[in-house]
Amino acid sequence: MQIFVLGAGAIGSLYGAKLSAANDVTLIGRPGHVDAINKAGLRIEGLEQRIVSLRAATHIEQIAPDALILLTTKVSDTAAALAPIAKLIRADTILIALQNGLNNDEIARAALGNRGIVLRGITQFGAIFEAPGTIRYMVKGNTLLENHERSAGIAEIFNAAGLDCRVCADIKAEVWRKLIFNCVVNPVTTILGCKVGGIVDPTLDRLKKLIVDECLAVARAEGVVLEGDLLSEINSTYAGSQNVVSMRQDLLRNRPTEIDYLNGTVVAVGARHDLECPVNDALTRIIKGMETTARDNGGGPRLPPQELPTKSSRTGVRAPETSTSEITR
Repeated sequence: MQIFVLGAGAIGSLYGAKLSAANDVTLIGRPGHVDAINKAGLRIEGLEQRIVSLRAATHIEQIAPDALILLTTKVSDTAAALAPIAKLIRADTILIALQNGLNNDEIARAALGNRGIVLRGITQFGAIFEAPGTIRYMVKGNTLLENHERSAGIAEIFNAAGLDCRVCADIKAEVWRKLIFNCVVNPVTTILGCKVGGIVDPTLDRLKKLIVDECLAVARAEGVVLEGDLLSEINSTYAGSQNVVSMRQDLLRNRPTEIDYLNGTVVAVGARHDLECPVNDALTRIIKGMETTARDNGGGPRLPPQELPTKSSRTGVRAPETSTSEITR
């Protein structure tokens, strides 16, 4: 199967590498990353240590019948990434929006002019972008895919590649579940300047509950009811994690975060239902303030050497970019 990974950072490169064993895969990414891969292959460190030879390019020139595109850009980059290929999309082209936040599939459909088949996906894998041509595989997880007549076939391809793909009957609920995890873990550990495992500190439980309760109220207003004790799930999922969330990595490298598509989205959707979300609003404003400070200072505070995954790293999520993995991209 012809597969393009559009926005191949950490998580996209990981998916592309795994899928390349039995498919015609091309990573579409930044010039430095692309050049490094074409010269020496993609180096994977962490849970797996190997070099994968696969094709990389800075743009898509042609799309074959029944091709698959994995969209792994940041949500804010979706329209710009898809605009150049909109006219290349065929009726049988499938695009999976494997991103954080809500309604990313709708953004993708609008950018493509409703061409092709756009499905929502969720990744629970975690990876870090260490340097051009090198990623660190941090968390082994699974992939959730929206139910569609083509989904079973895609799941078979993903499962053969070790990506544990499960077709989900209620993808909207799972999107909200991952969003809530992200709304807790990303901003709180970024503000504290700690690794993901720090989120289980009992002193944070009251704050985490306030965040979760606001998110659940907005989800219910949207017709989504999530079962289970999400606070306990968050604590059990991230206990001991040495990962660093993508939001913190973005600030360290003076890049915009996805806060507007996480806590900021909860606030915006809540407002449409006359629901106030003061805690999520406060977290959004704090992170936006940290973005401004990082920009004014030419970058955020440096990670201590023992916390840097390695040189020049950037979180790529998941489930950070991510599921409940720690959302990296």
